[in-house]
Amino acid sequence: MIICICGPTGVGKTKLSIKLAQKYKAIIINADAMQVYKGLDIGTAKITENEKENIPHYLFDIKDVSQNYTVYDYQQDLRTLLKKYAQKNIIIVGGTGLYIKAGLYDYRFYPQKENLNFTNLTNEDLYELCLKKDPNMNIHLNNRRRLENFLKRDQEEFNKDKLLYPAIFIGLTTSRENLYDKINTRVEEMFSQGLLEEAKYFYDKKIYSKALLTGIGYKELYLYFDHKISLEEAKELIKKNSRHYAKRQYTWFNNQMNLKWFDVNFTNFEQTIKEVEEYINSKC
Repeated sequence: MIICICGPTGVGKTKLSIKLAQKYKAIIINADAMQVYKGLDIGTAKITENEKENIPHYLFDIKDVSQNYTVYDYQQDLRTLLKKYAQKNIIIVGGTGLYIKAGLYDYRFYPQKENLNFTNLTNEDLYELCLKKDPNMNIHLNNRRRLENFLKRDQEEFNKDKLLYPAIFIGLTTSRENLYDKINTRVEEMFSQGLLEEAKYFYDKKIYSKALLTGIGYKELYLYFDHKISLEEAKELIKKNSRHYAKRQYTWFNNQMNLKWFDVNFTNFEQTIKEVEEYINSKC
């Protein structure tokens, strides 16, 4: 049995994954594009060793921040694990919907298209095209070169609605007001846990990789370290970008995947767990 736990940042996906893994004696596979990188712990709200409860976790901390890791790489890594642990229950958890879609559906990859011409398009046009290709993309409007490269990149869909690995798709949600409040609170907690020092470590090493220059929580602090914005401005920008990212996540999941949504009961999370378990049992 494969269970996918999806949804925006801050809704309790990690907590639910642990509870379900204990219930169904499952392994857990990461589906968060930033949590594959070593050392990006606080800014990605990565699960700690203590929180893992001795449950096997995979595709966490598998790449150095200086390395590039693509959707294609994830597809191959995930499918290798699905084959290796085909006899076990598997829980895939994370907010990077494109990773889940590419791994479980009939996604194929083709060479980059070099002959595309964007001369007559404005940056705004390119930005909109990029969002249509992937609502989770996080390229700045003024970075024309990256926008063009993103549109030329090798990802193409083929039979995008053909599910290759039967799975149960769970989505966690809450009201926008509640979600935004939790995101703002989480950012404050990240700073108290040492997010500033975590980002500064990589900045001092002069590492300007894609993960650090596009990852929310790191790219904003790099601007602060470069004296382009104040620390308070960086913090507010992290909150703002996190909220916008959550909104894009909702849009992507609603348009691309058939999830069973559960409104999280944060005051009684056990009730949410019970509702999810009942749904899973009804699908088995």
